[in-house]
Amino acid sequence: MNADRKLAAARVLVVDDEPDILELLELALVRMGLQVERATNVREALQQLDSKFYDLCLTDMRLPDGEGLEVVQHIVAHNMEVPVAVITAHGNMENAITVLKAGAFDYLSKPVALEQLRILVKAALKLPQPSAAVRDGVRTLLGCSPAMEKVRDLIGRVARSQAPVHISGESGSGKELAARLIVEKSARRDQPFIAVNCGAIPETLMESEFFGYRKGAFTGAEKDRDGFFQAANGGTLFLDEVADLPLSMQVKLLRAIQEKKVRKVGATQEDAVDVRIISATHHALAELVQQGKFRQDLYYRLNVINLPMPPLREMRDDIAEVANRLLVRLRGDTGVNFSPAALQALSHHDFPGNVRELENIIERALALCSDGIITPADLQLAPADLGEPSATSKSGAGSKYPLADYLDNVERTAILEALHQTDFNRTAAARILGVTFRALRYRMERLGISDKDK
Repeated sequence: MNADRKLAAARVLVVDDEPDILELLELALVRMGLQVERATNVREALQQLDSKFYDLCLTDMRLPDGEGLEVVQHIVAHNMEVPVAVITAHGNMENAITVLKAGAFDYLSKPVALEQLRILVKAALKLPQPSAAVRDGVRTLLGCSPAMEKVRDLIGRVARSQAPVHISGESGSGKELAARLIVEKSARRDQPFIAVNCGAIPETLMESEFFGYRKGAFTGAEKDRDGFFQAANGGTLFLDEVADLPLSMQVKLLRAIQEKKVRKVGATQEDAVDVRIISATHHALAELVQQGKFRQDLYYRLNVINLPMPPLREMRDDIAEVANRLLVRLRGDTGVNFSPAALQALSHHDFPGNVRELENIIERALALCSDGIITPADLQLAPADLGEPSATSKSGAGSKYPLADYLDNVERTAILEALHQTDFNRTAAARILGVTFRALRYRMERLGISDKDK
C-alpha cells in the first residue's frame, strides 16, 4: 500500500472539549486525506477506543472529566496498537515528559503548528505493524536470558514512540546496537541515522559540528555546511558518550531539543528540525548531575525512557551462544570450534569489557589455537585481560612468549608513543595510529592506559 492510499484509509480520533480547536484539527487532518472522529472528554474517548480501531489518537491534556494522560494509560494498559499524541500547554515540558514516559508516541505544544501536526501524523502512520517482520540484518541482540528478553521487549515498545531514549550500560555492552535496533523497528527506519561520539569532538568545534555554519562565519568557513541536527532531520541522532559534553554545549543542546530548532553559527534565524534523540554513556548520569558535571534539566530531557543494557556477566547462560555466534563470524571458513572446556572457562569469566572483550579474546584465540580447536589455554583468560600486567609481562617484556603478553606490550608501547606525541589528545592519537577514537578508547581501557601515564 503506498503512502497516499494508507493516509486515505487511516482513521484518527481527536479528543478535545474546545469546538474551535476540534474544528481546526479536523480540517487539517481531513485535508491530509484522513478520516476523523471526535470525542469531547475522557469517557467518550475510552468508549470509542474500546469499540473501534483507530490508526492514531490525538488528545488534549486537559479535558472536562480528567486528563489526556488517562487516554494514554488506557491504550497502553489494554495493549492497543494505537499511537497516541498529547497536546500540552506551551512550555510545559513537565507534562510533555510525563506523557512520553507513560507511552505516548509524541506531543504537540499549544498553539498547534499545523506543519508540526502534519509531520507527527505522517510519522505515526509509518509505524510498522507489530506482526510485521523487521528487516533481517546482521545486527541482532544475542541471548535468551531474562535480562536480554527484557531489553528486547523494551526496545519493541520504545520504538513505537518518539520519546527520547537514554541507553545506559558498561562499555562494550551493545548500546549503539540497541539504538540501531530501536530505529529499525520505528517509523524513522528509512530516515537518516547519525551517530555522534560526543567525546571525540574538540570543544571549540562542537557548536559548528552540531548545528552547522554559514559561509564566512569564521576563518575557513568557505561555504554553508549542515551540522549533525540538519543531517539527521527526519531521522534519529544518536549521541554516544553524551556525558562527555561540556556544560556550555549542554545548554545549547537542551534548547535545540526543546524548541526543535537550531541556528547555524553565523546565521540570524533558526531552522526547524525534526530529530529523535537517542543518547548513551557508560557513566552514571544521575551521579554526574549530583556532582554538578551534567545539567539536571538536560538529564531529565534525555532520560525520558531509560534502557539499561545488562553486562555480559549477568547473562552467564548466554555466554556460550554469544561466543559461538561471534566465532562463526570471525573464523570465516576455517572450521575452528571451541572445546567444551573452553566454553566452560568463558562462562565463568567476568568480562569487564563485555561483548567487545569477548570478541577480542576470540580473535586472539583464533591466532593461538591448533588442530582447529580452541582450548582454555588459547583463551588466555589472565589478569592481563583486566588491564593488570601479568608477572611475565612485567619481568620479561623482551620475551615473545606467551604471544598474547608480547602483543599487548607492543600495542601498549605504540599507543603510549602516539599519546605522548599528541600531548594525550586521544582524537589526534587515534588518527596517527589509524584506528577510530572508539577503538583507541577500548584498547586503552583493556591495557590499563590512562591520564596517569602522561
